[in-house]
Amino acid sequence: MPEASDRAALGIFGGTFDPVHFGHLRLAEEAADSLGLERVRWIPAGRPALRDSPEVSAEQRLEMVRLAISGNPRFELDSAEVNDARPSYTVPTLERLRTTDEFGPQRPLVLLVGADAFSGMAGWHRWESLFDLAHIAVAHRPGFPVNAASLPTQVAAAYQQRLSSSPAALQDAPAGRIVTFAMTQLAVSATQIRTLLLNGRSPRYLLPEAVIAYIQSTQLYSKR
Repeated sequence: MPEASDRAALGIFGGTFDPVHFGHLRLAEEAADSLGLERVRWIPAGRPALRDSPEVSAEQRLEMVRLAISGNPRFELDSAEVNDARPSYTVPTLERLRTTDEFGPQRPLVLLVGADAFSGMAGWHRWESLFDLAHIAVAHRPGFPVNAASLPTQVAAAYQQRLSSSPAALQDAPAGRIVTFAMTQLAVSATQIRTLLLNGRSPRYLLPEAVIAYIQSTQLYSKR
């Protein structure tokens, strides 16, 4: 294991954000609090590899995230994936961050994922390399902790081998551990929001007003 860094851990939160909503924002905020993260870096995918191409452009999704996280000093935006024509995969993204002077090989990086995404992680591109590059923090519903018995065999093995009960362990090494944290359950999804907008219904209180204003001004997700 590489020598530990004395700098605080940094959260990495990637996704399509099509559109970004309060569920995303709350996950990042509660991760920062629960895990003692110095900051959370949001990385919108340019070309999502594991889903159909979004109806809106990568630049528009980037702008929605910029509007959503504006004003939160613990949140920062990374636009590098948006300008890359290749499919977006998490391992190459983390490798890119590790080559920068800002992070290097020793800064503790913590990849933030939901429980469903974690369960399917064995289907990710080079998924076992994730643990060489970052810790994994899994968000779950309060009262419903991650259960190894319900995970696919490969993911369950990694979970049992790498699980740490203390978020403080994230500061002790740059990568390689798994932690979990409970987050407020919000019944909101990007699919739900897109359906509302397509049918001319209000998405208010599901995503920030600044994002709603941008969607309305550009007529995103609406029938044209």
